[in-house]
Amino acid sequence: MGTTSPLRKQQTDEPVNIGDRAIDNVRYIREMMERSASFTAVPGYGGMLMGTTAIVAAYISNRQVYTVDALGVWLIEAFLALAIGLLAMWQKSKIAGESLISAPARKFAFGFIPPLIVGVIVVLGLWGRGHYDALAPVCIVTYGAAVVCGGSFSVRAVPIMGWCFIALGAVAFALPPAYGNLMMGAAFGLVHIIFGAIIARKYGG
Repeated sequence: MGTTSPLRKQQTDEPVNIGDRAIDNVRYIREMMERSASFTAVPGYGGMLMGTTAIVAAYISNRQVYTVDALGVWLIEAFLALAIGLLAMWQKSKIAGESLISAPARKFAFGFIPPLIVGVIVVLGLWGRGHYDALAPVCIVTYGAAVVCGGSFSVRAVPIMGWCFIALGAVAFALPPAYGNLMMGAAFGLVHIIFGAIIARKYGG
């Protein structure tokens, strides 16, 4: 019988391209940094503008004879503030080169939106049942909860602002319903202006 020589193992693995590995490492590091970063596109100047329109709304609604008319004023203010906030956030993110669909932005949105939706549902339920005296405190408290939850993925001033809303909402519950417009102006007006100025000064507008 003839002797058989050992079979040579065929190498099927291709050599690793160092350039591809470097690109993968850079991509991984960038994703990790993005996930650990804070959402900094919360608008400071936009918040100040939202606060200014809220003070105007509080003044106008306080002069209304009928409660329904006052609620209509605040409903208009809510849509106006939403438009201002979104536009200011988009503008700030564009200037800073920060994407609104980045990981920090998505975390902020997923924290902010659910409490806000709960607040809208509760407010509409109270409105439909005629419990107008509880609308102001509920609006303030639930908005504060949304800001705290979303702000946990943002700069430090944002969750602090949310806790200020919650505190004012608790005070609004303790006060007579006649102070509703005043407390709405203090919360959505003064708090937004104060913290908007802080954010604009420390975090780039």
